[in-house]
Amino acid sequence: MPGDDPGGVIITIIIGVVGAVIGGFVALQLGYSDITGFDLRSFVIAVIGGLVLLAGYRLLRRSST
Repeated sequence: MPGDDPGGVIITIIIGVVGAVIGGFVALQLGYSDITGFDLRSFVIAVIGGLVLLAGYRLLRRSST
């Protein structure tokens, strides 16, 4: 996600990984069968989850300052 992040590189990486895990969990709850291993579908779900969580973090950090 381009642009300056309020938390720096390490926080951005952690939020991206957590977002990917949450994205996988949400996809599993929505019925996208098991997301095991690495394939294109699991990659896309992880990227979307990471982007959503990073965007939410940016909104929260920017509105509080």
